[in-house]
Amino acid sequence: MNSIVRLLTGLPGAVIVTSIIFLLLATVIQQQQDVRLDEDRSVEINVLRQLEDRTTQRMEDFQRPVLDQPPPPPPTVSDPSFRPTMAVQMGALPDFTGADIDIGTGFNPDRDAQPLVRIPPQYPTQCMRAARNLETVVVEFDVTPEGSVINPRVVDSTNPCFNRAAMRAVERWRYQPRVIDNVAQPRFGVRTAIDFGMEE
Repeated sequence: MNSIVRLLTGLPGAVIVTSIIFLLLATVIQQQQDVRLDEDRSVEINVLRQLEDRTTQRMEDFQRPVLDQPPPPPPTVSDPSFRPTMAVQMGALPDFTGADIDIGTGFNPDRDAQPLVRIPPQYPTQCMRAARNLETVVVEFDVTPEGSVINPRVVDSTNPCFNRAAMRAVERWRYQPRVIDNVAQPRFGVRTAIDFGMEE
C-alpha cells in the first residue's frame, strides 16, 4: 500500500523535474549554435623530424688544469725488509748444575676406561602406567681389555620395571680400555646412572 502511494506522489514530481532539465538543455544548445570558431588552433606534430647534431668541443681545445704545486715524493725507505728495529737485552740464565730435576717427557700414556659408544635405552611401554616423570637406574659393570661391557648388574633403581631396559642398553656400549704401561687392562666396577624420562 505504501509503495503505491509513493509511486503516485513521486511520478508527477519526476515528470516535472525531467521536463525542466530538458528545456534548459534545449536553450543551451540553441545558444551554442550561434558561436563559431574562426581561429585554427591545430598543432603540428612531426614524428619523423631528425634532431640536429651539435658540434661538441674538440679535444684540441681541452686544457688540463694547472696545479699550484706538484705533490711531494713518497718517503724513502732505507730497510727493504720493513722490519722494526728492536733492542734485545738478555738476562742472566739460571744455573742448574747442582740441582737434580726430572722434568719427564710431558706425555703420560696411562688412562682410565673412556666411553666410545653409548646407545640410549628404549623406554619400555609396559612401564608407562606406573612410572613417574623421571626414573633412574644405577648400573655397575666391568670393561674388558677389548672395550666390551661384561657383568652388568643393577645397584639401585627407582622403579624395577626399568631394570631390564637399562641392562640391555649397557650391554651394547663400547669403551676405550684402561691402559697402564701401554698395556690394555680390564676395568672393574664402572658405575653409571641411566635416566628414563617421559616426553610431555
